[in-house]
Formats: sequence, C-alpha cells, structure tokens
Amino acid sequence: MTISESSVTDTLFGPLTVRLNTWRGEVVVEGEAIPRVVLSRATGTKADGDIPIGTRDAGLLILTVGGEAAALSPGRGRLIRRSYRVDVRHAGRHWRLVPHSMPDSRLLRDGRRFGDFHSKGAGEVKAAEWRSDAKPDAMDAAVGYALAAAFGTGAESMWAAAADLVFDGFP
Repeated sequence: MTISESSVTDTLFGPLTVRLNTWRGEVVVEGEAIPRVVLSRATGTKADGDIPIGTRDAGLLILTVGGEAAALSPGRGRLIRRSYRVDVRHAGRHWRLVPHSMPDSRLLRDGRRFGDFHSKGAGEVKAAEWRSDAKPDAMDAAVGYALAAAFGTGAESMWAAAADLVFDGFP
C-alpha cells in the first residue's frame, strides 16, 4: 500500500496538491486556482502494480472534474507508445496524455499540444512545462496533473521494447 502526497508549484496555477492512494486506487488533485479532480478505481478490484491507479480498464475507473463526471478512455498500454495514451472528454473538450519519450508525456487538448508532464510513477508529478504559445486554463492543468499521477508518464519506444524482447531470449 502506497499513500503519497506531493506539493507542486505550477508556473501558471500556483500551489497544487497531488495525492495518490494505490491501495484505494485514488488520485486527488486540488489547488486554489484549479477545479478538484478525483480519479478512483472501483472498490474491491485487484490492482495492477505497474499502473499507479491500479488499472487501465475504463469500466473500473470513475473520473470527476470539479464534481462533474467525465468520460475516461485509457489505451491498453502495450508495445507502442501511443497505446499508453489516456483520453478524457468533459465540458465539450477532449484531452489526451500521450508519451513522447521514456520519462515524459504530452498533454493535448482538442489535438493541440499544451505542455509536458513528468511523473516518477508514485503520484509525484513535477510541475508541468507549458508551451509558450499555449494558453492552458485551470481545467487543463487539473486534468493533466491527475492523468500523470494516475497513469504515470513516458514509455519506451517500440524499437527499444522490441530489442528488450529479443535480448531477453538470450541467456
């Protein structure tokens, strides 16, 4: 069981708190300048230890943004980076958190890149690096931090993963 709480000072939205409880399967992100986001795994479900929230099964996850339900659709998380993407639809918007390097993931809203997130996978998310031409709002930040904490960030490239499979076959 892991319970972690980290404080982040976002360059645009000030101090935020990110809490991850792997035993309960819950991530809570809150701050004075952002809406509260809660992402929870269904009670009594078995957790996958490789995923901070414990599952990538959308049927076992509930997401609220500012107290309102949001639609969540995580990818299966297999061989290619894009399969680790997580989509959220809420209030007429579509967000996607998708890995772009081993440690980092990009946040897109309606197909436009807003910033990069980095998480060590234990609920600790570093402050977002917002693009200079992006104009993220509080909801963008809240959703981005929650997804980064719940699913982690980054993924190996398909080529690196394939090489690992090949070399793992040799003694």
